[in-house]
Amino acid sequence: MGLNPFQKEKDSLEIWISKSKSKDLNVNEKQKLLSKSFNYILDNKVSDPLKLSSIAYEFYKLNDSTNFFKTNKAALDLSLKLKDYYSEGDVNWNYATYYVNLEQYKLAFYHFNLAYKAFSKSKNKYETAKMLYGMAHVKGRFRDYTGSEILIIQAIKIFKELDNNKQLYLSYNHLGLLQEDIKEYDKGIKYYNKSLEYFNKNKDVLYAGTFNNMANIYLAQKKYNKALEYYKKDLKMDIDITHYARVIDNIGYTQLLLKDTTDVKNKLFNSLRIRDSLGNKIAITSSKIHISDYYEFTNDTLQAIKFATEANLLAKELKNGGDYLTTLQQLSDLQPKKSKKYLDRYIQFNDSLISEERRAQNKFTRIEFETDEHIEDNKRLTEQRVWIFAGSFAILLISTLLYFLRVQKVQNEKLQLEAEQQKANEEVYVLTLQQQAKLEEERVNERNRISAELHDGILGKLFGTRVSLGFLGMQMQPDTQEQHQTFLDELQNIEKEIRDVSHRLSENFDDATVNFTTIIEQLLRDKSVIGKFNHTFTYEPNISWKSINEVTKANVYRIIQEALQNIIKHANAKSVTLDFALQHQELLITISDDGVGFDTKKGKKGIGIKNIKTRVEKLSGSVDFSSEINQGTKLYIKIPYIPKNAA
Repeated sequence: MGLNPFQKEKDSLEIWISKSKSKDLNVNEKQKLLSKSFNYILDNKVSDPLKLSSIAYEFYKLNDSTNFFKTNKAALDLSLKLKDYYSEGDVNWNYATYYVNLEQYKLAFYHFNLAYKAFSKSKNKYETAKMLYGMAHVKGRFRDYTGSEILIIQAIKIFKELDNNKQLYLSYNHLGLLQEDIKEYDKGIKYYNKSLEYFNKNKDVLYAGTFNNMANIYLAQKKYNKALEYYKKDLKMDIDITHYARVIDNIGYTQLLLKDTTDVKNKLFNSLRIRDSLGNKIAITSSKIHISDYYEFTNDTLQAIKFATEANLLAKELKNGGDYLTTLQQLSDLQPKKSKKYLDRYIQFNDSLISEERRAQNKFTRIEFETDEHIEDNKRLTEQRVWIFAGSFAILLISTLLYFLRVQKVQNEKLQLEAEQQKANEEVYVLTLQQQAKLEEERVNERNRISAELHDGILGKLFGTRVSLGFLGMQMQPDTQEQHQTFLDELQNIEKEIRDVSHRLSENFDDATVNFTTIIEQLLRDKSVIGKFNHTFTYEPNISWKSINEVTKANVYRIIQEALQNIIKHANAKSVTLDFALQHQELLITISDDGVGFDTKKGKKGIGIKNIKTRVEKLSGSVDFSSEINQGTKLYIKIPYIPKNAA
């Protein structure tokens, strides 16, 4: 039996930790070395939290979460005891890295923020900037683009001071991704080009797929040939197999958009095989979405549905909101008969996704608030010292002005993002209305077909049979003629009943009115079940919904939906009435309930009322409330009624 390899080395922390990083040792041997180092520090009460943090990080790389947490906690306790801010920051950096790997981004952000505070105290600029970079990435994942941009710009300023071309390349690349997400495509290209300038200054930096990112922008702009050019540039770079699979998938998809199917199927399936071998489920989802698009283009609907369904299930499993919504839209387009089900699911999931993102953004804000308080405390102390120097008042004024300008910029960008989100929501509801209209039109056609079949087919045959039987009756004996006549009379009654049914089925009505009012009536019915109230719905038949544009109808739908939601949450009503009327070229909408009511002078102007007013104003209309305590509430809405043919 050979000597234990650990005994060959000198018993020192440096050697044990260094040896644990060797590629020649297996995982078990490395764990033993690290545990030995950890126990030595505890047993000998070595006051070196940074060593503990280093050991914890090596445990993390070995996927040993138990020892990672035990060692990292010991490192944190010691760093707090010694007030060693740098070590405190390094320990929290370990935690943040761990949670990013698990995709637990809220916890990752929390520890990035703690590390940022600690590194700021220790005045370590590089590490401080890296934490800003980490927080920016997390915010970007939750669509807090404004917050992410602010953080990454702060990081860039520090990296410029340090002349760190590698981090500047990565930071500008992230800044470009943010612009792509908010459709600021020209800015995105500008930042990507800036990132490439820093990339060319430092060849040691790992390439982050900048050409691929630029190609994505050109793809979004429908500049497909330009996108292909940059995807091919990306292939010439030093990229790993994961990125290679991403690029060939993008190339195949772009060719498909150009209606050039040459080798497209091979590219898409080659990418899927690579991604499947790597077990990258997010990338597999993307491949199957593109393959579904390919089969839809080649009119192979069954295969298109198969891959779209597989992608939908994967996206749901991974909680990938963007891909899940994309697959719902695909399935809706591929299966028109089920489109309403998929669109309803799309709307429901999109609303829940937005709510989750807002909750995450609010949590990030609360986490940052602690840092802001810390910064404000330092600022006040600094200002107290600065008062003794001449000119401090002028500097303070300038700083305040810059701060407000910055806040204003952030607010403007936030409003712009909200407007774009609102526009997207309206497009989804317009699509829902159009789909419902098509379904209702098919129902009307089917009723007319059945009516014609009854009247022209079955009724004609019955009449012919009855006439023939009448002639036969004349040849019968008197004692059977009476019974024969009874049967003839019964046949005539059946004919009358069929004729009545046929006429009722073929009654003329305005199918456009039925289409939209059916949607509203269904909404009212659904909400009444949730709110446990009775409902009444009336409308004037001369309102030509068919001639009113879809955006107006979508907004009317959302206004009523918001009002009913308020009744469910606050009114405790037993009965709700909805009425559509037409008066002096104005559409009048009245919603009333017999709920608890409220004092209009003291009533709070909540988000629901604000949303209703905003939508009515968008339609150039007016809204008014009438309510008393325990007397219910009435909502009056007036909207200009301008049919398309009168515009």
